[in-house]
Amino acid sequence: MRVCVVGSGGREHALAEALARTAEVVVCPGNPGMAALGVRCVSGRPEDLDADLFVIGPEAPLVEGLADRLRAAGRLVFGPGAEGARLEGSKAWMKGLLEGAGVPTARYGVFTEEGGALEFLRSLPGPWVVKTDGLAAGKGVLVTAERALAEADVREKLSGAAFGDAGRTVVVEEFLEGTELSLMALCDGRRAWPLAPAQDFKRVGDGDSGPNTGGMGAFSPVPAAADVVSQVMAEAVQPTLDALSARGVDYRGVLYAGLMLTAEGPRVLEFNVRFGDPETQVVLPRWEGDVAAVLAAAASGRLSDVAPPAFSSQAAVCVVAAAPGYPSRAHTGDVIEGLGALAGMDRVHVYCAGVGAGPSEGSLVTAGGRVLGVTATAADLEEARRRVYGALPAVSWPGLHYRHDIAAAGSV
Repeated sequence: MRVCVVGSGGREHALAEALARTAEVVVCPGNPGMAALGVRCVSGRPEDLDADLFVIGPEAPLVEGLADRLRAAGRLVFGPGAEGARLEGSKAWMKGLLEGAGVPTARYGVFTEEGGALEFLRSLPGPWVVKTDGLAAGKGVLVTAERALAEADVREKLSGAAFGDAGRTVVVEEFLEGTELSLMALCDGRRAWPLAPAQDFKRVGDGDSGPNTGGMGAFSPVPAAADVVSQVMAEAVQPTLDALSARGVDYRGVLYAGLMLTAEGPRVLEFNVRFGDPETQVVLPRWEGDVAAVLAAAASGRLSDVAPPAFSSQAAVCVVAAAPGYPSRAHTGDVIEGLGALAGMDRVHVYCAGVGAGPSEGSLVTAGGRVLGVTATAADLEEARRRVYGALPAVSWPGLHYRHDIAAAGSV
């Protein structure tokens, strides 16, 4: 089987690595870091490439209808069409669908005008949650205990100053207390199978300090998730899939549930329509078996033809190494040293995200905020943490930073 992975980040690198166990893989467009580590990267439009299966990584091309265009050309695609991708493309649309399907979620209001948004926000006890409606690269959510900051964020988003048109509608939510969890499910239009849960870390600094990012690390398995997967599948994932089907949406791809495990039970914070980043970098290394065959079965609407995904008892911890200035204005163009040594370490997986070609032949430079995802696997979380944090000093560039507490709570 020849598989084309669409995208250029760490998630796509992890997908390529997992799919390559049983398939021939190309990544379009990929990045020079992936290519340096042996991944075949090709330029051009995915529509012009020949492959038996297309796996679309990022949310933006899904929202823009790439899966629809590929299917119209007779291609087999793992990834929802534009209508299904509205789950991530519009948080307001997603919340309305969840409410109609009876999926447990936070109380919320949707606003395009400042007055109503501020009035609803002031009716909530706080902390406060303000979300931009459209795509914002994982940075469109503010969670704050300062009401003045929440009010300023509402104004900035609705004015278009923060995220342009994507932010001119905001969702204001009640704050949910508990443990966050990410659960990705493979869908074939009618049924869904869960992957191993993961927990990610959104804030840029240790102790969950600083602004939200696209994700600074993750780990799997998650001890707190052992008893909730079947409940989430029954109360959140399957009802959402059924609600989409009732609207004529044949949803084939990943349904990613961002959850809060509250005292009253799991609540859906958000749904995304693609593999999580960096959750993919800890879930796929644990997936045993033929990943390509399972994704092809989902894309064909026939998950029942293959065995459900099985996962190793091994633990995986991913730490994101970022460029200086991230998540606001990242400084790029710095030469990356030690990538080859890092990638050569035992039971260490290096996933290249914001990596570009350097000024000299064979050199690589930082080309984005999240530069590398470094994952280590081991018998348990504590050992995986030791392994990944022991490996990270092998790579360097000016201003490199990462969190030092990924999976610290989970390893206890």
